[in-house]
Amino acid sequence: MCGNNMSVPLLADAVTVSGAERETAAVIFLHGLGDTGHSWADALSSIRLPYVKYICPHAPRIPVTLNMKMVMPSWFDLMGLTPDAPEDEAGIKKAAENIKAIIEHEMKNGIPPNRIILGGFSQGGALSLYTALPCQHQLAGIVALSCWLPLHKAFPQAANNSVNKDIAILQCHGEMDPMIPVRFGALTAEKLKSVVTPTKVQFKTYPGVMHSSCPQEMMAVKEFIEKLLPRI
Repeated sequence: MCGNNMSVPLLADAVTVSGAERETAAVIFLHGLGDTGHSWADALSSIRLPYVKYICPHAPRIPVTLNMKMVMPSWFDLMGLTPDAPEDEAGIKKAAENIKAIIEHEMKNGIPPNRIILGGFSQGGALSLYTALPCQHQLAGIVALSCWLPLHKAFPQAANNSVNKDIAILQCHGEMDPMIPVRFGALTAEKLKSVVTPTKVQFKTYPGVMHSSCPQEMMAVKEFIEKLLPRI
């Protein structure tokens, strides 16, 4: 891959919030089903650090089985939102490769992987977990908001030889989430503790919050990013 964005399809029209000074770190953040990178670029702008680049790609538009095959932005097809629902294994794996291409593009541009956090909300958070855990590059951390671990039966085997066994994970969930109930978030947190060092997994829940974010959660995200990506 060369240094320009055209070599990485998802970067061609991604929303990027540039740093106010020399960029020494990056946060790649993936939106949820039916959304675009714009909403999370706005949210991250409110907690931005001046030396961090924030990259919010847009998912491709595909038919989604869960929504009567309507075409909408989606990282992969969704058949259901329960832990035992069938999953789009080929689509998840292809999406993970596309996200890995963004990570490697940033590495080629001079940001080492241990200065890169991968994160996302809902389906985007699910994809960030699936991409980062078995990744051969040692990343700084994962932000997983209101989400689950896709193809969870493949773990921890899928991450057995990963350099990310000690990766820090911030998982947050609204306690009133009607789409992905908080108990699925708690099950995911327990599963993650079998995949990475258990003390590295933080699971925070927020009373009264539905399938969305809140200011307290965004402050937790900011503190997590600041801690893992200090100014150098």
